[in-house]
Amino acid sequence: MNILAIDTASGVLSLALGTEEGVWSAAARAGQRHSELLMDLADSLLENAGLDPGDLDGVACMKGPGSFTGLRIGFSAAKGIALALDIPLVSSPTLDCMAAPYASWPDLILPVIDGKKGRFFTALYRENRRCSEIMDAAVPEIARRIWQYAETEKEENRAERIIITGDDADMIYGDLFAARKDLAPGVPLPVKACSGRTGWGVELLDMAKKSMLKGGQDEREGGPEYIRKSDAELNLKGGTGL
Repeated sequence: MNILAIDTASGVLSLALGTEEGVWSAAARAGQRHSELLMDLADSLLENAGLDPGDLDGVACMKGPGSFTGLRIGFSAAKGIALALDIPLVSSPTLDCMAAPYASWPDLILPVIDGKKGRFFTALYRENRRCSEIMDAAVPEIARRIWQYAETEKEENRAERIIITGDDADMIYGDLFAARKDLAPGVPLPVKACSGRTGWGVELLDMAKKSMLKGGQDEREGGPEYIRKSDAELNLKGGTGL
């Protein structure tokens, strides 16, 4: 099965191509240039793998949360490829992909995306399982939610620890560590900020492959899932969003 995965959820553009022969990946710190670079990177991956576009069996993109513009670009590109080649499109939650590399970590995983305005998109994970809803919150609220979860899951003689992951992990690490001091002693301790990753295309590819093998729903008629309205929507008609 030949699958192209497209990650445009952040400032890092990341693509991965999976075939029976192996996995090819490419990434670029695209900033606002996702639409300019995406198809060139895709063409390069296909060329390196010795494939033509018509050899693709499926395409995948990030569902969200993430950059409003980036998610729209990723879904538009994936949808265009899927419709042109008549192949299925699947999407995966961005935070699920970001947590996936740390599935063997025994304690908490906190993938974070900078939501701007002092807020972050995040959720709690343990052993590759999401154990909270997706949050759009400032650091103090995130710390409170971590503490609440730790209290309900507390095990005797167990000291909870957190790995913070994502391109924006360093932005939250210090503040989360400080916020812990204002709460009960049971708040888990952030032990590491894992930033500097060059996108999550490979993780997206892995999730897409599993979904397609299980006969996952074709999302060619779907779109990104946002947990916050865009600034344009909020500013429209005095912020009513109508």
